[in-house]
Amino acid sequence: MKPFIRIASGQGFWGDLLRAPVDQVRKGPIDYLVMDYLAEVTMSILQKQKRKDPRLGYARDLIPLLEEILPDCVQRNIKIITNGGGVNPEGCSESIIELAHKMGIKGLKVGVVCGDDILDRVDEFHRQGIELRNMETSEPLEGIRQKLESANVYFGASPIAEALRMGAQIVVTGRTTDTGLTLAPMMYEFGWSENNWDKLAAGTITGHILECGGQASGGNFSGDWKSVPDLAHIGFPIAEAQPSGEVAITKHTGTGGMVTVQTIKEQLVYEIGDPKNYITPDCVADFTTIRLEQEGRDRVKVSGIRGGPATDLYKVSMAYLDGYTAFGTLTYSWPDALEKAKRADEILRTRLADLGLEFEEIRTEFLGYNSCHGPLAKVDQESNEVVLRVGVRGANFDSVERFGKELAPLILTGPPTVTGFAGGRPKAKEVISYWPALMPKTAVSPKVSVNQG
Repeated sequence: MKPFIRIASGQGFWGDLLRAPVDQVRKGPIDYLVMDYLAEVTMSILQKQKRKDPRLGYARDLIPLLEEILPDCVQRNIKIITNGGGVNPEGCSESIIELAHKMGIKGLKVGVVCGDDILDRVDEFHRQGIELRNMETSEPLEGIRQKLESANVYFGASPIAEALRMGAQIVVTGRTTDTGLTLAPMMYEFGWSENNWDKLAAGTITGHILECGGQASGGNFSGDWKSVPDLAHIGFPIAEAQPSGEVAITKHTGTGGMVTVQTIKEQLVYEIGDPKNYITPDCVADFTTIRLEQEGRDRVKVSGIRGGPATDLYKVSMAYLDGYTAFGTLTYSWPDALEKAKRADEILRTRLADLGLEFEEIRTEFLGYNSCHGPLAKVDQESNEVVLRVGVRGANFDSVERFGKELAPLILTGPPTVTGFAGGRPKAKEVISYWPALMPKTAVSPKVSVNQG
């Protein structure tokens, strides 16, 4: 057993800093690179891509990244774990194997975790009495069943650990918890059992610290953010994990950002709900037991973590078509910029009402005045410019599309000193809404395989 392993965060979301995983691989020693690509609505986008082309449905940014770092990872035996497989982890693994062959890399083993995509089984589950009600509102699924775009179960760390035991150097998954990407190598390397709740909780919380990339090493820091050095070259966090469950969070020497108790605390409270009951497929972690200690520059010790038994339910992330939306902007300049923008909004709303258009919601923001603080905003001095931003949402495509044709006329038929009508008429776009649900773990199982070409 290794005395410790280094697990590096390389991606906090699909679209994160492209150089971050490259820097993690090349600027210092690591054993694992973990990359999170998936958000809830991302799955529906990938599902649409796969319908158009069965070879797609995964994070395509992953392949050019691997083309850059794969030789380094193979040479230094760095293992890669990612949920970038989206709704087509098998297709993603095939593209990786094809890339390896193209680069002359032989014997690369790519682990695949799938079985999370249950879109085609929703009706089957309903017949079995698994209702998949909205876990926040208790609404039945029937109301939106025909509008479903995606349905994926959140698997945890165990199937990834199994793929590692099968010899995979890269593991590609579908909808896996962000924390499971980091917990899995700890389970594999240290031989943790699936009911050692304290250690599983320690790995889960470590995963929570790493999952948002640079947010744990000074990015988006709301404390003394001015003191964060060299954000332009921020180093993403690295967990040095021990078999005991104790972890040190650090980053590569010479990179920007900072790792302090304060930056780690901010990440720890990010998106956790009940801090005593952070529920994952692997365990229930108690965030109130965490102990943090600054061990040195850019090094924070994380210890004392306690956990409890996993529940008998999986969370299911579903997305459905929920009408259409369109947004448009106009910029009004001094003098009376805010007053002009407000008058333009009144004129636009009157014209939309006169046309009898159907909307479920119309929202107006005045950027530079109240877009962040809403009704709490106050005018301290006259603005040099204000951006009017209006959005509509509704089930009627024609109404939403017509809204886009009513904004531009304000340029010549509304208040003066207007500009900034960029991008042409606003177009109606589909609204994808989120439907969280729960289902018994006994109803679905992950499928693990290894592809060697």
